[in-house]
Amino acid sequence: MTAHAASHVYFGLNPMWASTCILAITYATIMSEKVNRAIVALVGAGVMILIGVLDQEEAIHGIDFNTIGLLTGMMILVSISRRSGMFQYLAVWSAQAAKAHPAGILFILQITTAVLSAFLDNVTTVLLIVPVTLAICNTLKVPAYPYLFAEIFASNIGGTATLIGDPPNILIGSQVGLTFNDFVLELTPVILIVMAVQAVIIHALWGKDLRASAEAEKQVMSMKPAESIEDWRLLKQALTILALVMITFVLARPLHLEPATIALTGAAILMLLDNWAHHAEKAAHNIHQTFGDVEWITIFFFIGLFVVVHGVDVGGLLRLLANKLVSATGGNMAHAGYAILWASAFLSAIVDNIPFVATMIPLIKNMAPAFGGPEHIVPLWWCLSLGACLGGNGTLIGASANLTVAGISERNGVPFRFITYTLYAAPMMVVSVAICNVYVWWRYF
Repeated sequence: MTAHAASHVYFGLNPMWASTCILAITYATIMSEKVNRAIVALVGAGVMILIGVLDQEEAIHGIDFNTIGLLTGMMILVSISRRSGMFQYLAVWSAQAAKAHPAGILFILQITTAVLSAFLDNVTTVLLIVPVTLAICNTLKVPAYPYLFAEIFASNIGGTATLIGDPPNILIGSQVGLTFNDFVLELTPVILIVMAVQAVIIHALWGKDLRASAEAEKQVMSMKPAESIEDWRLLKQALTILALVMITFVLARPLHLEPATIALTGAAILMLLDNWAHHAEKAAHNIHQTFGDVEWITIFFFIGLFVVVHGVDVGGLLRLLANKLVSATGGNMAHAGYAILWASAFLSAIVDNIPFVATMIPLIKNMAPAFGGPEHIVPLWWCLSLGACLGGNGTLIGASANLTVAGISERNGVPFRFITYTLYAAPMMVVSVAICNVYVWWRYF
């Protein structure tokens, strides 16, 4: 949308201030938890269009359908796979690997989530891990919240380590020309440190106090994982399709495929295989159940939020903030790096990091001549990546994985309150960014 198009706001309102007010009211209402967040986001999106900040065509352009398609496709894959008993099997196996000790399970699930998130989109990872977690907690009769909280952090931390782990990294890599190996060599060392520190903090907060009864532990250790499998044919089909989907995610770039295409195609194929395996009435029931399992509240919340944030982007607020950030550095590379790292972290905690990163990339590119050319500003890209990806942990709306976990957990009776999450998460996010600050100082500046 052009600046001219953005200026047709009714009542002569300034587009930037109008869009900023809508964003502030939308976020404040979400934080109040008085109205369902999907309704709030959709109303905010509608107001953006009604007052003229965006027209409908531009609003639709602002929706990241790659994220929507990825979410929907993976939710369908998880729904069908769950019917095979796969996640119950993983739940029993994971619990027994930790000798049924809740603190050990908490640690194992964090590490598993972080590793998977490095090679898959972090939303995909939590969609696969959360059902396992809920099954484990139900069996051991321990609270699920600490596990789900830890997995949100682990998914965003692990996703920071590679090119394909988090959407901001995909944006930076593709627009700047950084490779998969570049991200691994430059970011993985500090991510390993951040993950270790966060695991210690989470253990101190919750892990040391988690207890399961001796009877529950004995019950878990006496289980036979294979008995959890309810449909062996579906299990084989689901594992095959999931494996192909994951491999294709890793190879997406050379194959010129987007994650949404991969996820939705995999979902369609698995639905087709499941449909063939049953008579018409059962097949119809399974299809309705599968689509019913999709977290439509989360999907429509994302749709509304994308439009609201795009309105703020078009209104000029993000560009104004980014320009002030660049001008405040005074031509000092280290100061520029630290400013980008911390500003990216705090802004990504309250504004979706994808439009923020998209706005920052051309502005950082414009700084290249002042620092001696594009090859000399590479450290700034790592600061942007670390800040934007890790900053997403700061609030419940900071990253896609956070909202995905919250949506699934609430449907399973585990409330995720915005303020409660933020009180724990924001200080921990600051710790992780502080570690990164020391790292970029030591390695680059």
